[in-house]
Amino acid sequence: MIIRKAFKKDMPSVLELIQELAIFEKEPDAVVVTADDLVRDGFSENPLFQCFVAEVDSEIIGMALFYYRYSTWKGKTIHLEDLIVKENKRGTGAGFALYKEIIKQGKAENVRRIEWNVLDWNTPAIDFYEKSGAKVLSDWRVVQMDDKGIEQFLNTTI
Repeated sequence: MIIRKAFKKDMPSVLELIQELAIFEKEPDAVVVTADDLVRDGFSENPLFQCFVAEVDSEIIGMALFYYRYSTWKGKTIHLEDLIVKENKRGTGAGFALYKEIIKQGKAENVRRIEWNVLDWNTPAIDFYEKSGAKVLSDWRVVQMDDKGIEQFLNTTI
């Protein structure tokens, strides 16, 4: 198994993994991003994200997509957006290797925090994260506003 930075040519495989994650998270129709979007957004002059992939025999079996954020309390942080391994390749160590690579990246970049979200029903992931030393915060809630919410807000507050 090789853990490496993703290339443009990997984005169709990364998209397949994103779609597989959406199915696992019970939102199979939520993915609207395309492979072209991923190429544009991840490989432009000012990329919006970075990505590591796990590769076995020239097949991408997992990925970890992340980007840098800035905390007013901590400074530079990493947000791990998604970490996914193909269902039939779970248990191979790919997920742990990708997780470790993200943590190594954070250390190399001197970030003061690495953060991500986990669904409250994903107890195997929660257990893994807690055993690895991560804290799962129960007193914070994720807040989002989708494109429809943005439009509705702007149309009703003008």
